[in-house]
Amino acid sequence: MIQKFWKTVVASLVGVIIATAGANATKLGKAEGAVLLTVTGAVTQANFGDAVQFDLAMLEAFDSTVIETTTNWTKGVQRFRGVSLAVLIDALGIRSGTLRAAAINDYTVEIPVTDAVKGGPIVAFELNGKPMSRRNKGPLWIIYPYDSNEAYKSELIYTRSIWQLDRIEAVH
Repeated sequence: MIQKFWKTVVASLVGVIIATAGANATKLGKAEGAVLLTVTGAVTQANFGDAVQFDLAMLEAFDSTVIETTTNWTKGVQRFRGVSLAVLIDALGIRSGTLRAAAINDYTVEIPVTDAVKGGPIVAFELNGKPMSRRNKGPLWIIYPYDSNEAYKSELIYTRSIWQLDRIEAVH
């Protein structure tokens, strides 16, 4: 009787663990549209080999953040919408180190994970209510809320504001 009880308990726990692992493994799903962003390196989830690929729908599925700010590269106040960098890296299990962000033309910048804070930068996929084209610094652009914090008005932060972003490598 006791052996049967423990077998049932163990079987139930194994079932819960497998169901939980399965849910986490498929949480991100697969990119069905054009892949806009590929994240590699120190990630705890993957949906394409050891990498995570995102299409626009997957990025839009995160709670979006809006930043209204001026930039050095546009005229007047612009409205950017995207996923918070903090939310994105948290979903991927990235807790420390550096993000090596690369653009379509292979330009790269290093962004410390400590930049990814609430109220901080976003991976913008929309500018003034429209998706960004490659011609208009898209399809993805890391934007900081420059006007809301003087610390974001520095050459260092401006260099981290990479447009035409298509790859991030999480490095410890």
